[in-house]
Amino acid sequence: MKAVILAGGGGTRLWPVSRKTTPKQVEPIIGEKSLLRATYDRIRAGFAVNDIFVATAEAQADIVRQQLPELPEANLVIEPSRRDTAAAIGFALLRVAHREPEATFVTVNSDAYVRDVDEYHRVVRAAERAVHEEPDRTVLIGITPKYPETGYGYIKTGANAARVAEGGKEYDVLAVERFVEKPDLATAEKYLADGSYLWNPTLIVGRVDKFLALYKKHLPTHALYFERMAASFGTDDEDESVRSHFARIPSISVDYGILEKEERMLVLPADFGWGDVGHWRSVAEILSTDPTQNVVKGRHVGHDSEGNLIYSFSDKLIATVGVKNMIIIETGDAVLVCPKDRAQEVRQIVGAIEDDLDLQRYL
Repeated sequence: MKAVILAGGGGTRLWPVSRKTTPKQVEPIIGEKSLLRATYDRIRAGFAVNDIFVATAEAQADIVRQQLPELPEANLVIEPSRRDTAAAIGFALLRVAHREPEATFVTVNSDAYVRDVDEYHRVVRAAERAVHEEPDRTVLIGITPKYPETGYGYIKTGANAARVAEGGKEYDVLAVERFVEKPDLATAEKYLADGSYLWNPTLIVGRVDKFLALYKKHLPTHALYFERMAASFGTDDEDESVRSHFARIPSISVDYGILEKEERMLVLPADFGWGDVGHWRSVAEILSTDPTQNVVKGRHVGHDSEGNLIYSFSDKLIATVGVKNMIIIETGDAVLVCPKDRAQEVRQIVGAIEDDLDLQRYL
């Protein structure tokens, strides 16, 4: 089985730590390791080095090499331009298919947090077993919701399609009835009470050649340019062909482009302590066992201050009085202050900086 780690995102909601040249996945947002290094180490616990691929943007290739020096150069999949996750996954699978077209694979986001690594690997291998039984079908891993989250997409599950055993446990594999976009709170509460909805972390397990065939079915323009790129692999024209054809691929997510169009998707419900490190509030929720406590990285002294996320990435002392449920992030050249419940809006700050030539050095 091959693992494809997706490490090319921008992470604008984790500004000012996440920047264009050093996005969130290469920064130590959770703990002392970067998100990428932590993800790689988690995958490495169940995969051989040669079976791990990392897909990233050209601008971040060097820092990926620095953080993962043991990764074979041939397993670093460099996207010459940003074309969203359908292109990123398809191009990475094209590289895998050049060696082992009938291999199974799992896609892994480099910005996810996993608490129970052993269960994580059992679930991935259980999904692999389900794919071996029905190679023409793709199996998603869905997360059993713990609370009414409004920041995630959901998968509505249907009838039981199979049961697979792995590591002494049995797992149900269900039909996917439909995908649901990020709901409002009232709708998310209904999903939680219903019991048939799962969080969608875009953990995809399938067979390489069969999944690439879905591009011909649902994204024929992608498939056309993939075919042209693949024909150049190993030739003197490879670099020019990849750059030229990749730039012509439309930007669309794999969710919209393939998963939501394919009618025969399966999903395996799982619970291994998953969290999306997508914005600063999610960082606080992952690291805090008590919502009233402060989560602190760096130097902080406070009075009557609780429920805050306080990160200092320089040697500055952050002092707070009467501050509650806030996010305070300090780097060497920028400071972010916002309420926890408005963490999603940090991307608006990044947009404002992009529009101001005098401020673009902070991107």
